[in-house]
Amino acid sequence: QVQLIESGGGLVQAGGSLRLSCAASGRTFSSYAITWFRQAPGKEREFAAAISRSGGNTAYADSVKGRFTISRDDAKNTVYLQMNSLKPEDTAVYYCAAKFAAYSATYYRSERLTYDAWGQGTQVTVSS
Repeated sequence: QVQLIESGGGLVQAGGSLRLSCAASGRTFSSYAITWFRQAPGKEREFAAAISRSGGNTAYADSVKGRFTISRDDAKNTVYLQMNSLKPEDTAVYYCAAKFAAYSATYYRSERLTYDAWGQGTQVTVSS
């Protein structure tokens, strides 16, 4: 089983950048596809970005496409979310989630799925 810890959140001005990290414990990290979700105050949790086991396939929500980049470093058991050109509407708690993937190209983007592990979340606040 894998356990996840997010870090890298904080307060940033609009137009700024942050890099979130999702660090995993466990020797089988490379068997998991990783998804970033976010939840703004008073709103439902929504998909932000996803990456396959291999790292070769990624997906983004339309609202973040072109501004966010997801990547993984299996040697460090870590997935990153580089967030550029941040907007006040990006303010949310960001969560990473892991789901075992039988195929290396698979990624998951639905919050309705059952994920094998979730992190505790990291707060991102973008001021205008």
